[in-house]
Amino acid sequence: MATEHSEKDQTEQQTKTAPETTTVPDTGGVEIEEPTSDEQQAAAEALEAADDDNALLEEVAELHQQLAQQKDLVLRAQAEVHNAQRRAQQDVERAHKFALEKLLRDLLPVVDNLERALGTIDSEHEAHKAVVEGVELTHKSFVDTLCKYQIEVVDPAGEPFDPELHQAMTQVPNGDVEPNTVLDVFQKGYRLNGRLIRPAMVVVSKAPQ
Repeated sequence: MATEHSEKDQTEQQTKTAPETTTVPDTGGVEIEEPTSDEQQAAAEALEAADDDNALLEEVAELHQQLAQQKDLVLRAQAEVHNAQRRAQQDVERAHKFALEKLLRDLLPVVDNLERALGTIDSEHEAHKAVVEGVELTHKSFVDTLCKYQIEVVDPAGEPFDPELHQAMTQVPNGDVEPNTVLDVFQKGYRLNGRLIRPAMVVVSKAPQ
């Protein structure tokens, strides 16, 4: 009996002192040891490092996005500056191009009066020939000077009526020409660098009744 108790006590003592193991039923009874505290700490550090890498990648992606936005803003600002410079240059060019407009408007009545004088003076009269020559020379000098500054005369006699350049004062039935033909010019028009300063005042034909 003493021998049996001694063997039983030894068996219980061995059972108590043996390391604890876990048996997983679905692994066929294979014993898996619990990870040590060092292994658990290493695994936690690995997970933490992976999280840090993901956060770093997200930060890099955000920085790339911000950089792209800043580049877009810079390009927009450069385009706006370029457009502003171009508009300013165009304004200066227009100012230079049409600076004579006001002066031209003031001078046109002088040209009109010279042309009216030529139309009323009897050039066949011997006493008037010198006057006519003087007025013609003055008129020619005036018109030549205007042409030097890109001022064009609009004298559309015999041409089709153009509402962009002509102002119809009246319409006269006429079967000898096409309808809407300029028959007579009351007052010539003028353009400065292609811009109409004053339309020509004209008489326009229409079909006879």
